[in-house]
Amino acid sequence: MKVVRLPAIHYDGNVVLVSGSMASVVIDTGTSWYQALQVERLKGQLNGRKLERILLTSRRFPVSGAARHVADAFPEATVHIHPEGQRSLSSGDFFTTWANRYDSDMPSVEAEPIEEGELIPLGDGEVRALSLPGHCADGMGYHIPHLSTAVVGALMPRADRPTRWDLPTGSLPELVTSLRRLRGLGLDSLVPLQGPAIRGGAHIQEVLDRHIDFFQSAIERQGSAPSSWPRPASTALWLTPPSPWPLDEHEKVT
Repeated sequence: MKVVRLPAIHYDGNVVLVSGSMASVVIDTGTSWYQALQVERLKGQLNGRKLERILLTSRRFPVSGAARHVADAFPEATVHIHPEGQRSLSSGDFFTTWANRYDSDMPSVEAEPIEEGELIPLGDGEVRALSLPGHCADGMGYHIPHLSTAVVGALMPRADRPTRWDLPTGSLPELVTSLRRLRGLGLDSLVPLQGPAIRGGAHIQEVLDRHIDFFQSAIERQGSAPSSWPRPASTALWLTPPSPWPLDEHEKVT
């Protein structure tokens, strides 16, 4: 079984291709800005093999904006999202997807529901769907148990960037619950929205603890970020601490 992260471009989220002996799925598609390039990247990795499903971690434009184009390029692949996000995708809703903040339309796409605990067999392994609300109500993660890996989209923008809960359908208490759930999986690799995978069980636990502690303190502040933190850009799905949280050496982007 093979997991390939196609690095995020500009505002895009990471696109992750998971290929097994019998089938392949892609997790997230990026924005519509680089959708033609994403198709070419995927075709290069698939090398003629079938793409079975397009799995989305949420309705947000940085992960779902190219879903329509990718689905058109791979007509056998079905698009899947948590039921809470289906209507936003089918209607091309540019508000709850946050596409309006990028001065972009949201290409409409019909998506099938994917539910908590659903297993997607790939032959020599499987992908398990996890409901991880908090950043948005339709937040999903995809767990690859035998590789001890999870792909979580905007729930974890990066190790040093906590996600926002103040966007449409966000919930601060649910964020804490979802991150605690991830902590209980004992992961060896965690693929965030952008940047390289966070690796190493002990380091992942430290990162998750840091995020959980931050969100717990935000709850105590009645849902506000620290006053010393800069206001996030309208396009940002994350908050940026004025003193960046540390990254491991192997996670620094060069």
